[in-house]
Amino acid sequence: MPTYITLLQYTPKGIEKIKEGPTRLDAAKQSVREMGGELKAFYLVMGQYDAVVISEAPDDETATRFALATGARGYVHPHTLQAYTEA
Repeated sequence: MPTYITLLQYTPKGIEKIKEGPTRLDAAKQSVREMGGELKAFYLVMGQYDAVVISEAPDDETATRFALATGARGYVHPHTLQAYTEA
């Protein structure tokens, strides 16, 4: 399956409700599983972005659907990139 890197920036709503973050992450993991993918890793980071997600999805359409659904909740702005191995 293709690998995707998603850079997340919290919205004001996301910051306001940050204590709900673990519950939202569990829901995101379930959502991507239901779409046939897997959330492989989640990292909080410092700098321009607030978090990084490494995931796999069956195809670009599924990854896009997941990114749009995530952004529509209003807690983060997702920026998704498809990742390629060195090979």
